Amino acid sequence: MTKNTRDADVAFIQALAEVLRENDLTEVQVKREYAADDSMNVRVSRQQPQQVVTQMAAAAPVAAAPATSAPAAAAAPATSADPASNPAAVTSPMVGTVYMAAEPGAASFVSVGSVVAEGDTILIVEAMKTMNHIPAPRAGKVTRILVDDGAAVEFGSPLVILE
Repeated sequence: MTKNTRDADVAFIQALAEVLRENDLTEVQVKREYAADDSMNVRVSRQQPQQVVTQMAAAAPVAAAPATSAPAAAAAPATSADPASNPAAVTSPMVGTVYMAAEPGAASFVSVGSVVAEGDTILIVEAMKTMNHIPAPRAGKVTRILVDDGAAVEFGSPLVILE
């Protein structure tokens, strides 16, 4: 390869990085063919700063709190804060699809107000064609359900609030 070809490749990679940033993508992959036996594979990726977004969302109610009275300020973070930061939240142990019942048309495992014992199934997360029963980590009352039946969830996503 000549110096001009290398310079063109560097410019090409920089252009891909710019496309990644401008379109808010996490990854782009391109194969560039020069000749029958000469090609270049380029993969440009970046990670999204998920923790920063979560912290900023949780910090917003605290900044507005001084304008309200003390009792209202104490209640505001509990209701408007990120559910994932709630210590009573049951989170997904895997990536998959949530099912609230054992089969279509059956009664849901839990609903708001349900009282569960430790180990009771609260929902199912399907991952790679395997139905994983998600047990209640402790006894308590379901105060909020944060996912819909059939919704996709990520690892660590809050599923229900169990108090």
